[in-house]
Amino acid sequence: MRIGVIGTGNIGSLIVSALIRSKSAKAKTIYVTNRTPKKAHDLAAHYPGLKVCGSSREVIRRSDTIFLCVRPQEYFGLLQPLRGVWYPEQLAVSVTSPIRIAQLEKLIPCHTARVVPSIVNQSLSGSTLVTFGSSLTDHGKYKLWNLLGNFSQPLEVSEKDIRVASDISSCGPAFLSFVLEKMIDGAVAATSISKKEATELATQMTIGYGKLLEEKKFTLQELRDKVTVKGGVTGAGLAVLNQEYSGVFEHLFEATKEKFLEDHQALDPFFDGID
Repeated sequence: MRIGVIGTGNIGSLIVSALIRSKSAKAKTIYVTNRTPKKAHDLAAHYPGLKVCGSSREVIRRSDTIFLCVRPQEYFGLLQPLRGVWYPEQLAVSVTSPIRIAQLEKLIPCHTARVVPSIVNQSLSGSTLVTFGSSLTDHGKYKLWNLLGNFSQPLEVSEKDIRVASDISSCGPAFLSFVLEKMIDGAVAATSISKKEATELATQMTIGYGKLLEEKKFTLQELRDKVTVKGGVTGAGLAVLNQEYSGVFEHLFEATKEKFLEDHQALDPFFDGID
């Protein structure tokens, strides 16, 4: 399979890295392009054999599956001039949640899918969120699922759940990092521990915590219960969290949903009226 990647920013580079490191694809079978050519050439220097193309048109012509790794507001301007370039048997993969599959199908005369990756895919783990286009065959779904399964755990997600699923899977690492940073800062402010020591302890705790979950030794609640001794210090700390964090994540998901709807309102006019 020849793979194309249009846009080699954070997400495009992540996908290229995950594909090569997981041995899903060899560098010589991946074709990339970027609005700023230097970024594409820098990526090729890191992965010898990677093919840098001079345009999106060239990537499409040389690839079977093409990942569209550009910002949501750039999709229409990118795809509208390329409507006559695609082959019916190709697969175009959007990597951004605000673009609906139905909108993608209006602009691209081939099979489509949406895949929302996560930064944790760089460690060949975590989820990728998948929504299949209406024309994609079972065989096409199987091939894409297997490709993603080499570096992640694919999860099929409907349009109505894509925002909250993305919040947990893709935005989640940023949210968890924020919480950990606040825990570290609080420890430094309230005690004599240094930031370096607190950061190392929090980092190692997080790594071990993730391994326990990966090994399925405990559920989240079981882990919490194992650490919490009746009348102990963990319980005292949890009481503070229960009070201080009341409603915070409901507000978080309300805010991300509102931003998601704003993105739709800004993007939808570009796709309205397209035959």
